[in-house]
Amino acid sequence: MFTGQLPDWLKSLSALTVLSLKKNLLNGSLPESLGSLENLRILVLSHNHFFGEVPDLRSLRNLQVFDLEDNSLGPQFPQLGSQIVTLILRRNKFNSAIPDKVSSYYQLQWLDISFNRFVGPFSPSLLSLPTITYLNIEGNRFTGRLFENLSCNDELEFVDLSSNLLSGSLPNCFLSDSKNRVVLYAGNCLATGDESQHPFSFCRNEALAVGILPHRQKPKHASKVVVALSMSGGIIGGITLVGLIFLVVRRVQAKKTTRAPPKSSIAENASTGYTSKLLSDARYISQAMMLGALGLPTYRTFSLEELEEATNNFDASTFMGEGCHGQIYRGQLKNGLLVAIRCLKVTKNHSIHNFMQHIELLSKLRHHHLVSALGHCFECYSDDSIVSRIFLVFEYVPNGTLRSWISGCAGRTLTWTQRIATVIGIAKGIQFLHTGIVPGVFSNNLKITDVLLDQNLAAKISNYNLPLLAENMGKVGSLSSAGSKENNARVKHEDKIDVYDFGAILLEVIVGRPSSSRNLVDVLKDQLQASITFNGAARRIMVDPAVQNAYSDESLKTVMEICIRCLHKNPADRPSIEDVLWNLQFAAQVQDAWQGDSQSSDGSPSRLSNLRAYS
Repeated sequence: MFTGQLPDWLKSLSALTVLSLKKNLLNGSLPESLGSLENLRILVLSHNHFFGEVPDLRSLRNLQVFDLEDNSLGPQFPQLGSQIVTLILRRNKFNSAIPDKVSSYYQLQWLDISFNRFVGPFSPSLLSLPTITYLNIEGNRFTGRLFENLSCNDELEFVDLSSNLLSGSLPNCFLSDSKNRVVLYAGNCLATGDESQHPFSFCRNEALAVGILPHRQKPKHASKVVVALSMSGGIIGGITLVGLIFLVVRRVQAKKTTRAPPKSSIAENASTGYTSKLLSDARYISQAMMLGALGLPTYRTFSLEELEEATNNFDASTFMGEGCHGQIYRGQLKNGLLVAIRCLKVTKNHSIHNFMQHIELLSKLRHHHLVSALGHCFECYSDDSIVSRIFLVFEYVPNGTLRSWISGCAGRTLTWTQRIATVIGIAKGIQFLHTGIVPGVFSNNLKITDVLLDQNLAAKISNYNLPLLAENMGKVGSLSSAGSKENNARVKHEDKIDVYDFGAILLEVIVGRPSSSRNLVDVLKDQLQASITFNGAARRIMVDPAVQNAYSDESLKTVMEICIRCLHKNPADRPSIEDVLWNLQFAAQVQDAWQGDSQSSDGSPSRLSNLRAYS
């Protein structure tokens, strides 16, 4: 919540290598003194209110990451050194041409200049930069022709050319069978044969309207034109008048053209979030996000054909269930990866653009203890661009719900050590939802059946409160908020709603039986409270029989105490999720020490075999 201008004393920090001021309320122009921070490698000023020209930063020879997203900077393209790796100018007011020097940024991997007012010819050489993996120029006024024989970098994973004034043909490298490459190009004048493109006349007229030519002529021809015009000054007035009349007529025709219904398929205008490559390279992204993304495939846009093939055309045998957030199918992608596909029928008339902010947030919700999204797919009505269905592709978690492992279904149950590890994982997942991203995700209506276990018995939270689902289905409230008091306290203590739900999960993990109503939760909580004030025998009666005699009493008591605090009726009296996590980790340490002491003090075969039975 910082406000005001950048302080002048920043120039005194000569050894500074990373400066991140993203997501504040800073304003004013960027000071020239930024160019004196010669050791700066990462400069992030995104999501503020800066305006005006970007100072000359060519002296920052070590600068690798430069992020100005969502400000009002411009109009000239920034002057930077050639060592830049990640350059993000998205959502500003740049309205110049891209300088030729950008084509010599041989270390550039990530270039996002979308949603500005850039004009002039698009340079195809950007597609073949040696290290480029992500290129987004959506929502500008770039002109020029693309040709089939253009080359692309083999490592290029994402290209978005949408909503410009490009013509010609799609390069063959866009149409290759690269499984990891996403190419979006709707809203141009390309000869693709589909309805997502405008006619060529539209791009020509729009280019004239903003004072640029769709095709740049050679300099020597331009020189001859200038000379001819200078010698024919008396003719200019007549040509201008005729041109204005022609422009008015063509603009009317162009508006009619834009009303033509777009393509009903789904992929062209979709935007993905941060890829795993960016997460590993851009050090200014939070450590929580970097750790959470490990081991997950890159988030991407899927085609409907891919999902139909993965589910055998959504065959009944792949149907997994249905809830308030749509039907869920199990599928297998071409690379063998198992996925869970949630099919959400849209109930409000929204275009793809309305959902993109939610999609970008969804792509960032990646963590070891969340069932993370791998991609999405939009399906539109055949006669317009209104979305009819959204398909969300999640990782598939094979080992069932936590409840099935507590109840002993199919002869399986968790030891006390494993139960503590599981609830620690759930707490870490909740902590990430609350603090790992901005804004946080709260009121997740967590239930024990929403916690799945993977092949390593690590807990993963599913069905958390995705804003995309809330936007479509209405806000999903927490079970803990049924009472009017908690409804009034929702805004002030929204993080404590999830803490209560976590307490209900923790209660079932302790006692080993479900608590189907809030009244039953209150009864069991009171019984836990009573057992704590007595002795170990009283606590032994409360704990799940499946883990009796295989736990440390101090560990059990610690978990019971934090459970009772989580279930407090007054949200303000419940602990923070960080407090919960600290107590559970302490209980795990106590349990580990107890197990080590037990094995060292009693090495008899019967004692060791009993311990192994629970390990």
